[in-house]
Amino acid sequence: MVRDVTLGQFVPGKSVLHRMDPRAKIVLLLAFIVMLFVSNNFLSLGIMTAAVLIAIGCSGVSLRLYVKSLRMILFVVLFTAVLNLFYGRGEPLVTLFGFMQITANGIKNSVFVAVRITELILISSVLTFTTSPTDLTDALERLMKPLKVFHIKVHEIAMMMTIALCFVPTLLEKPDKIMSGEKARGADLESGGLMQRVKALIPILIPLFVSSFRRAYDLAMAMECRCYHGGEGRTRMKSLHLGTLDVSVIVFTAAFSLAAIACNIWLPLGAAL
Repeated sequence: MVRDVTLGQFVPGKSVLHRMDPRAKIVLLLAFIVMLFVSNNFLSLGIMTAAVLIAIGCSGVSLRLYVKSLRMILFVVLFTAVLNLFYGRGEPLVTLFGFMQITANGIKNSVFVAVRITELILISSVLTFTTSPTDLTDALERLMKPLKVFHIKVHEIAMMMTIALCFVPTLLEKPDKIMSGEKARGADLESGGLMQRVKALIPILIPLFVSSFRRAYDLAMAMECRCYHGGEGRTRMKSLHLGTLDVSVIVFTAAFSLAAIACNIWLPLGAAL
């Protein structure tokens, strides 16, 4: 299961999204998230789904990686969808245990929640797959630059966010290696009751925490040896500029957003949640 984690991974390539300005990709991601939760009928949600599929196709990344990114949250999606089945109002279609009722509105809520969570993970994966950590740091710093007026250390915040994102797959891979080593030494991690399994995890958690702190210390030492002292006075080898490609993608995304807004406004109320 840990090997299925793809969050924070960057896949080098020369696709349309790889060549885009990372600032434009972050802004478009935020706009998509807003529109995804604003969509209140199936047609507008279908338009946003089409936008996600187009983004996946333009990313040039294997579909297998996107499927792997969904495996980790599959249980969350199913659990949330089932839970929302019982929160709809209206005439009950099915009654369970005498008090749990499933309505048509509850089914709509369930479908909307499942699709929204799935698309949220997919579109976030598009950003991380097509944007290198360095470009992501520069983009976040540029976008948060107005906060410097309030004496907020924008560069340090962007650096911490990017490092945390990059180390997610690394830290999740470590427990798998520790468990394999413990099993090779004869440790039993899968049999027994719940309490026995919890106790069996203690020999795994201790080296995991030690390894994490050691890795953080090594990273801090490496940055200090390279004379890293924050963002003051730093220059960049690569400057970010919005090009024709970025403007074209922004216009294309705006067209999808306007279509979704039009569906929300003009469709009958019966088609909305």
